[in-house]
Amino acid sequence: MAEKRNYNKRGTTPAPVQANEYGKLPPQAPELEEAVLGALMIEKDAYSLVSEILKPDCFYKVAHQKIFEAIMMLALHQEPIDMHTVTEQLRRNGTIDEVGGAYYITLLTAKVSSAAHLEYHSRIIVQKYLARELIRISTEIQNKAFDDKTDVDDLMQEAEGMLFEISQRNLKKDVTQINPVIEEARHRMLQAATRQGASGVPSGFHALDKVTSGWQKSDLIIIAARPAMGKTAFILSMAKNMAVDYNSPIGVFSLEMSNVQLVNRLIMNVCQLEGEKIKNGQLDKYEWEKFDRDINNLLDAPIYVDDTPSLSVFELRSKARRLVKEHDVQCIVIDYLQLMNASGMSFGSREQEVSIISRSLKGLAKELDIPIIALSQLNRGVEGRTGIEGKRPQLSDLRESGAIEQDADMVCFIHRPEYYKITEDAQGNSLIGLAEIIVAKHRNGATADVLLKFKGEYAKFMNKDDMTDDDTPFGDKNYQTISSKMNDVSGDSFYGNGSISQPPAPFGNGRNDETPF
Repeated sequence: MAEKRNYNKRGTTPAPVQANEYGKLPPQAPELEEAVLGALMIEKDAYSLVSEILKPDCFYKVAHQKIFEAIMMLALHQEPIDMHTVTEQLRRNGTIDEVGGAYYITLLTAKVSSAAHLEYHSRIIVQKYLARELIRISTEIQNKAFDDKTDVDDLMQEAEGMLFEISQRNLKKDVTQINPVIEEARHRMLQAATRQGASGVPSGFHALDKVTSGWQKSDLIIIAARPAMGKTAFILSMAKNMAVDYNSPIGVFSLEMSNVQLVNRLIMNVCQLEGEKIKNGQLDKYEWEKFDRDINNLLDAPIYVDDTPSLSVFELRSKARRLVKEHDVQCIVIDYLQLMNASGMSFGSREQEVSIISRSLKGLAKELDIPIIALSQLNRGVEGRTGIEGKRPQLSDLRESGAIEQDADMVCFIHRPEYYKITEDAQGNSLIGLAEIIVAKHRNGATADVLLKFKGEYAKFMNKDDMTDDDTPFGDKNYQTISSKMNDVSGDSFYGNGSISQPPAPFGNGRNDETPF
């Protein structure tokens, strides 16, 4: 039997047509769109079930987008939603003919009998919409990648930003009945009661931990100061306390310094060597011995540093997730917030971009259930004020965005009166060598002012009552080491691990459980 062929008017035989030869249809579910719209018009309270799930762009057909817009407007004005009110709203919008007239609205309601499975159907529509968005973005990126004039780094930033924006749209969390939340709160209280010290991640600064009970899970903490106040020195001193003294893994994202510069600052802190000597390597013999001995306290410390410049929110989110998953990181520090960007998104001003960044950091802290500490700059308002109190930072001094203050669970300021040539407080007490940590906002606790010791030559913050070996001339035979509370390791020896020898005087005073710093 001869093969049957189809001929066109000119008598030529077309080639056999394969499925999808001319392209693919975008992901869509028009039947479910009709069912959802019909259900919204026949059931009184159906819209409340999908109001947080759907938006007009989620619908594939333009007619369905306009019908849902009409339903949204009716709900906004608290008017009943049915086929008559929707038809009338479409007439007011001037789009009744574009959707197929009143007849099409009637057909939608005739296709369903109830709002059963409405939420499930709505989520399928959203999934199809997200798939279409991913196709759109990938096509756009592909076209730009073929353009030789496109800068690849800028294109990668743009792609990350667009993907981040889509993931944020789909980041939803269902409501939870209060019983399991109460049980979780009770469990944490019991854990805090049975453990000594702070309930959160301890900073190692006792007076500060007394106010905060340690940095709490899911909190966004902003630490702000004017330049040269010691923001980086503070967070590195804290990172050393967390990782070395309390063995809490910590991630440090430095947008301002390289990894080597950051580690040099840590060496200054731990070994108590001046930064200039570390840079030029001109150390005396006893300083080399001190370096070789004290650096062992940093080796194998669970501190993970990342010096990616101009880090985007999307990159931070990916890296933070990996740090928590692979290294069980308990806290993340960002130095500093204003150097971050929300690439790939368009903003009317830098203030709007900073608002998005701070809101994203708060969301990330909640998602990972760890504290996130972000450093922030202050504006010049402090410099224009006079007097002892005038130089103290205020919440209104936060730079570029009031959203930082709004989103943060805690805002702390670093204030060193000595920097402004203020050497005494109102009571005549000396302020030389002291730094004030001002807890200006504390969503879950009290505000307070905490005094710490600051040793500028070592870029180091310490508890006010701590003493280091450098407070007394090196090699003084009468010098007795006083163990710091934050470094007290009862019964354990820092020198008993076989990697280093017993230290010489003045550290060899018969006790091996004391650190020289």
